[in-house]
Amino acid sequence: GCGPGQIARYLHEHGVTMCGVDLSPAMIERANRLTPGVEFQQGNMLALSVPDETWAGIAAFYSLIHIPRNDLPTALSELRRVLKPGGLLLITFHIGDETLHLDEWWGHNVNVDFHLFRPGEITAFLSDAGFTIEEAIERDPYPEVEHQSRRCYIFARRPS
Repeated sequence: GCGPGQIARYLHEHGVTMCGVDLSPAMIERANRLTPGVEFQQGNMLALSVPDETWAGIAAFYSLIHIPRNDLPTALSELRRVLKPGGLLLITFHIGDETLHLDEWWGHNVNVDFHLFRPGEITAFLSDAGFTIEEAIERDPYPEVEHQSRRCYIFARRPS
């Protein structure tokens, strides 16, 4: 879920060879427009069209929050499949137990769910998918800038 490509743009500007994948064709169109020089493609993290062991790393910022809990094992196994041995996964998510649904967002009609997770829940899913947890960091939200939920960042690695 690269969204409009802001994380890919940041990494690209810092010398990382990047690509972006998102389920939404509109997000891919926007990412291509905002970040020339990075390849963006439509795709589904439950079934990526990438050969095994292709990527050295994956940055999944707030993309797993759109995957229902029951599908998380499939998504994480798929991310592990496409990572090279020793590859690094960085995921971020909102901390909580609920699912938030929006029908309207920034003046647009939408139909989107945001699944909040507990850090221990995600580390268990990651371990079950074959990842080694390297670090988990939590932070408070930035006041008046973003949704007011605590955030978690987890670094995990596919074992060599």
